Amino acid sequence: MRIALLLGAAVASLFVAAPAQARARWSEAEAKAWYAAQPWLVGANYTPASAINQLEMWQAATWDPKRIDDELGLAQGIGMNTMRVFLHDQLWAQDPEGFKQRIDAFLTMAKAHGIRPLFVLFDSCWDPDPKSGPQHPPIPGVHNSGWVQGPGMAGLRDRAGWPRYRAYVQGVIGAFKDDPRVLGWDVWNEPDNGADQYKGQEGKEPLVRALLAQVFDWARAADPSQPLTSGVWQGDDWTPGGRSSAMDKLQLSQSDVISFHDYSWPETFERRVRQLLPYNRPILCTEYMARGNGSTFDGSLPIAKRYNVAMMNWGFVDGKTQTRLPWDSWKKPYVLEEPTIWFHEVFRADGTPYRQAEVDLIRRLSAAPKGVVPARP
Repeated sequence: MRIALLLGAAVASLFVAAPAQARARWSEAEAKAWYAAQPWLVGANYTPASAINQLEMWQAATWDPKRIDDELGLAQGIGMNTMRVFLHDQLWAQDPEGFKQRIDAFLTMAKAHGIRPLFVLFDSCWDPDPKSGPQHPPIPGVHNSGWVQGPGMAGLRDRAGWPRYRAYVQGVIGAFKDDPRVLGWDVWNEPDNGADQYKGQEGKEPLVRALLAQVFDWARAADPSQPLTSGVWQGDDWTPGGRSSAMDKLQLSQSDVISFHDYSWPETFERRVRQLLPYNRPILCTEYMARGNGSTFDGSLPIAKRYNVAMMNWGFVDGKTQTRLPWDSWKKPYVLEEPTIWFHEVFRADGTPYRQAEVDLIRRLSAAPKGVVPARP
């Protein structure tokens, strides 16, 4: 009996590690053909103002379609045509059919506003102990005080439970793999983010790297018609054959289209783009724009337009995520006064732009042909 159990476990581990019939990574030509069919992609990382995190956005009790529809209308009004939207494995475990129905409803609303979302499956940022159900209220004065990791440290350490993430990946992608309303799949956000303000995450990076390799395999086995990606975000050398980390190499070698994050000055942004050009694949910047850090619409967006790099800034409407507040609010909460300038977000809670000149720039660039930066009026 013991031998039989051991053999069964070995076979199960092989099945998880190497799913059969996974499609190949897109060729450079396939990736370029997909990108040529897209408009210049510009949008934001989207959570409705009424949700503190991805769980509160999607759970049935706090699902807010009226607000989502109104906010997607704001995006359409300034020329945005995509949104990067986070999902979570616990949403699948909690209510897979209801979760798929809400994704479908979101896609229906997005299509009505000319928006095709890039969905994010897993995330290594912020709270490593996610719990479905009611979420705590925002911590006063603190940036992104309720965002949660997926799957979280307990799930990462439970290797025997990893097959349930295969069910999530293939269940969600399988349901929408041929849906033209979906732009693509960002399989893991900042996988080697340490989320250092939280304790108890020892050994995280090797676990994430091992699971991420399987997630790419599982996603490809679902045979999506849309591209897969996972964005590099730290380090100084992303060039082919450069000094990038093991995680960067995994992400860059497995992504159908290349994606990255940059919250730096425009000259750094352009240098990162030029490092990624030799991969000869479409490039998507899936996070940028932190005004107090030197990353702005005015600085980065025209550069991206010239290089035909897709752009998705962090934050959209000011709300429960409180990401108008800077990262340093974790050390010194802004409870007595507002920051001098907003860190993220495009619109105030009432739907008026934080800076009219920014939304005018987005609208002007999105209306111009690919690669063309029109003169300022």
